[in-house]
Amino acid sequence: MASSTRTKILYIFLIAAFLMTSGFGCKLQTAEQQAAVKPIVLNYWRVWDDQDAFDEIIKDYQLVHPNITINYRKFRYEEYEAELLNALAEDRGPDIFSIPESWLRKYQSKLAPLPAEIKMGYIVEKGSFFNLQKEKVIEIRNEKTLTLRQLKDIYADTVSTDAVIDSQIYGLPLSISSLVMFYNKDIISQAGISVIPTAWNAFQDAVIKATKFETENKIIQSGTALGTGFNIDKSFDIISLLMMQSGASMADGRGYPTFFSSVIKDGKKFNPGLTTLQFYSDFALPIKSVYSWDNTMDNSLQAFMAGKVGFLFNYNYNIPAIRANSRVNFGIAPVPQIPGNPTVNYADYWLETVSKKSKYANEAWNFVLFMNQKDEVKKYLAKTNNPTAQKALINDQQESEDLYAASTQTLTAKTWYAGVDIASAQQTFKEMAERFLLVTDQQGISDVMQVATQKVSQTINVK
Repeated sequence: MASSTRTKILYIFLIAAFLMTSGFGCKLQTAEQQAAVKPIVLNYWRVWDDQDAFDEIIKDYQLVHPNITINYRKFRYEEYEAELLNALAEDRGPDIFSIPESWLRKYQSKLAPLPAEIKMGYIVEKGSFFNLQKEKVIEIRNEKTLTLRQLKDIYADTVSTDAVIDSQIYGLPLSISSLVMFYNKDIISQAGISVIPTAWNAFQDAVIKATKFETENKIIQSGTALGTGFNIDKSFDIISLLMMQSGASMADGRGYPTFFSSVIKDGKKFNPGLTTLQFYSDFALPIKSVYSWDNTMDNSLQAFMAGKVGFLFNYNYNIPAIRANSRVNFGIAPVPQIPGNPTVNYADYWLETVSKKSKYANEAWNFVLFMNQKDEVKKYLAKTNNPTAQKALINDQQESEDLYAASTQTLTAKTWYAGVDIASAQQTFKEMAERFLLVTDQQGISDVMQVATQKVSQTINVK
């Protein structure tokens, strides 16, 4: 009896070995397994970065998922949103696309949130007792994605506020830029400024030293580009930053703008938004000691590249343009802060999102998560020279002259929700700055604040 049992067992193993070595292994895969590794194409749309920024990442991904092809397409910023909206409306849009974090609520209905689990097929090599040569088999894996707690642990704090709506994650950043302070080393040295200011009062002193006049009110060299609205690149971001540093609450729990609301500080009523406008406008008022800029001047970024500005506030992504289009010997430093107040910086970044209309939303999210793995995102950051969004990678960028300031600020960089039409809010802040330069009485100041609040509130969906 024992001999008969051994014979049956040996027979079963021989049959199994025959099936595996004769090519029947593939035919025995289930329909679910075969569907999990069918060839698919994911279309990925972005702005700014060329495809070579992603070549290594895509190659690494296809080693794990050889059945998935990633088609990358880069657009000019000026054409991007119109093309994206048209494509999504006509069901020819991308599976994955990048948007500024300020567009997220505007695009929410078009996005698939990150699922808690993703089911993916993996082609893996396995051997057997009878077949020492490895063969490829299909494994179906249910993989956990990213919890809200993990999001907070991995990324800069602003991401858990900006990328999450109703406890669902709608996008992940590959990098985060924050406003930094560019300075013209030659202007600063000639002005006798030996220490780059880290506080705004010291910054004011430096501006006075670095500004040169041809006549009493005609500036020929600006200590800084601040004070106006339309000819200062990123004036909305700069004013927002100064308000937040001053302690302004930019919006309430419903999203309604409150940047001109008063607060109690040291037992006294204080309006940080108004104080910010007064501080900001001083740089464009001839009667003020820090007067260094006016609305007849060129765009601030162009003026800096022409060597006419000592201090400029802008983002790291302008470094290539400055180097390519000017001979300015410049440095980059963190933005000054208000002594005694919490450190606050201002963030500007894009999120990688997945289309709600994608037939392959699981695979698309799987690729977004793969890109954000530490070893993979480091390849992207190295190619683009962008500041990291992930806390664990900040120290890696501390020795870089280009990245030190922005990466140092990553943990304290914030944004605020200015409505579904960010362009309208930006225009409103520019108009506000220009109008404030013309006010002559308290009523005029009140009118400026009221108009700005009303205009921004019109673009916000108050629930």
